[in-house]
Amino acid sequence: MKMKSLFVVLCLTMAYLSVGAQKIYKFQNTKLSDEKRIDALLEELMLEEKIALLGSDLAVPRLGILSCRHHEGLHGLALGGPAAWGGRKKGEDGKIIPTDRPTTIFPQSYGLGATWDVDLVKKVGEQASLEARYYMQRPEDKRTALVMRAPNADLARDPRWGRTEESYGEDAFLTARLTVANIKGLQGDNPRYWRTAALMKHFLANSNEDRRDSTSSNFDMRLFYEYYAYPFYKGITEGESHAFMAAYNGWNGPAMCVHPCLKEITRDKWGNNGIICTDGGALKLLVNAHHAYPTMAEGAAAVVKATTGQFLDVYKPYIEEALEKGLLTEKDIDKAIRGNLYVALRLGLLDGKDSADPYKNIGTIPNEVPPYEREEAKQLAREVTAKSVVLLKNSKNLLPLNASKLKKIAVIGPYADKIVQDWYSGTPAYEITILEGIRNAMKDGQTEVIYATNNAIDEAVNAAREADVAVVCVGNHPYGTRPDWFFCPVPSDGREAVDRKSLMLPDEDLLKQVYKANPNTILVLVSSFPYTINWSQENLPAILHITHCSQEQGNGLADVLFGKVNPSGHTTQTWVKDITDLPDMMDYDIRNGRTYMYYKDDVLYPFGYGLSYTTFDYQQIKSVKQDKDKVTVTVLVKNSGSRDGEEVVQLYASYPESKVERPMKQLRAFSKVPIAAGDTKEVVLDIPKEDFAYWDEIQDKFVVEPGKVKLLIGASSADIRLEGEVTL
Repeated sequence: MKMKSLFVVLCLTMAYLSVGAQKIYKFQNTKLSDEKRIDALLEELMLEEKIALLGSDLAVPRLGILSCRHHEGLHGLALGGPAAWGGRKKGEDGKIIPTDRPTTIFPQSYGLGATWDVDLVKKVGEQASLEARYYMQRPEDKRTALVMRAPNADLARDPRWGRTEESYGEDAFLTARLTVANIKGLQGDNPRYWRTAALMKHFLANSNEDRRDSTSSNFDMRLFYEYYAYPFYKGITEGESHAFMAAYNGWNGPAMCVHPCLKEITRDKWGNNGIICTDGGALKLLVNAHHAYPTMAEGAAAVVKATTGQFLDVYKPYIEEALEKGLLTEKDIDKAIRGNLYVALRLGLLDGKDSADPYKNIGTIPNEVPPYEREEAKQLAREVTAKSVVLLKNSKNLLPLNASKLKKIAVIGPYADKIVQDWYSGTPAYEITILEGIRNAMKDGQTEVIYATNNAIDEAVNAAREADVAVVCVGNHPYGTRPDWFFCPVPSDGREAVDRKSLMLPDEDLLKQVYKANPNTILVLVSSFPYTINWSQENLPAILHITHCSQEQGNGLADVLFGKVNPSGHTTQTWVKDITDLPDMMDYDIRNGRTYMYYKDDVLYPFGYGLSYTTFDYQQIKSVKQDKDKVTVTVLVKNSGSRDGEEVVQLYASYPESKVERPMKQLRAFSKVPIAAGDTKEVVLDIPKEDFAYWDEIQDKFVVEPGKVKLLIGASSADIRLEGEVTL
């Protein structure tokens, strides 16, 4: 096969740069349609440039298209952290050191989900994208990336999944709402340009880590459309994400990076005309783990023909071999990279110097305060953290604590004075640990704060015995205590590539000893996933859950502990009582007893559960109305307690007259509403009629069944306060 010399391309690139990029190309004409601009760019590209565009960089230097790669951004822009996303360099002593750059770091995705707050999750995306633009466009030390690998639209169907921390939860509807919100925050509200491009992870059904490189997630088309693919579908069609990453695993056999559904469903039916990329190293795994193809060239050709247009892998030699052997054509490459060029267009990269991109000046203003240093960013991190806290138990109203009545408070545990960033974190400009946050709340000096990391030589017990109250901070290490890829020595810990082998909390023995010394013991579970904390629930007076990573972890938690913020977080996953209550790990048919929709036994904490320092009375369903498109339910909810608070009003549907198997109940609407003490609020919940549909495999479409639908309204999936119905 004849190929234009790479040397020629480099010479042309240098010549272009030397004349200051004066040439105007047809693809830069913003008056043309997007499709015509992309056609024009494809006509300009040399084959070598097309092959280069199959990587993770959108650059075409010869044509003045700037370098633009990927960032991680699940809970803030990642330019540091344990994985050194900011890069590495040689120090003066010759050692390799990370080149971290500060960014605003929020609670893990699991904690963002616990807020049940679409507006806040959107703001988190906005902050991450602002910082990505800042680093992309500031004159010095640029980080050339605007494609954000976020949000994670995978579903946490099983608490043993090692990457539960990356998910918003087990429910497809809630996850879809939060996915759409985060996408809109990342991409911005401009109709023509994106601030950053949201690339969702990991399509599809990636919720086992052990042997993920070769396993297949098996389930039918109903579960594809109604459950596993639903957040991605909404992310594309409603959130307008035009990018996602294919998962390592297969679905019903074929590996996802070559699965026919990529083109047939996500592109042709849903309209994703943007990036589809492999996961890191997926090409090699396709051949060596899935054994789907005998050679790398055949595997690479299959990836491109599936319209997967970016490799996060070594691929160029195999693409060139595939072209030489006739396994692949230039037209195949054109089809695969077309989506990459569309994303580049929406990011303003194809406009040339006179772009109307409204985001192009971020980071270019002299003496501009970095976004992560701005007070509004710090306050946002603190607010999100406080609202992510789930109050799981509060007997005898031990919480909120009254600082004026405390002489001594003991703060105990391995996560009391340590914030651990997870594998997809960046490096925050500062961190406030729980110990610091409590001390900040005690600045009047009237209360002494005692600290013990553990119970070595009875330190924790002695501290608890001295204090009026003991706050014990225990949980998991989010990457197994060291960054070795498969290292995870504690069975109940999990991380990428390692699923959990236990749901028991190792430090429950510490809690028993502290509780014996001081009955006013508060468990702060700092964790990325649920635990079977049956002893703690039965014995301890107060339990709170918070996730890792937030730079404002300490202040946010202290705001809740001392009543400055009334807790409003709710669980996004069913917390089972025992690991034996779960189906087999590789059983992807959730109808066999997974999630609140199909689980029939008693649970420790149900989906949607969270306590408050006040009480909410669900007084009545004021009205149920419908038109041809939607059902509108108006509910009266009163704050009957003495504190202002926020309530997550949840509406579930059940289908007593359905002719097919449906969930026992299914979240169809929710609203997080602030209600002042003593006030009553009308909460309006709109449900599009299409949300009552099920996927009919024979008709190959969503179908809304005529008949009665029960409307179950309450404070959790297990705490239904009001019931109504509508006939469709």
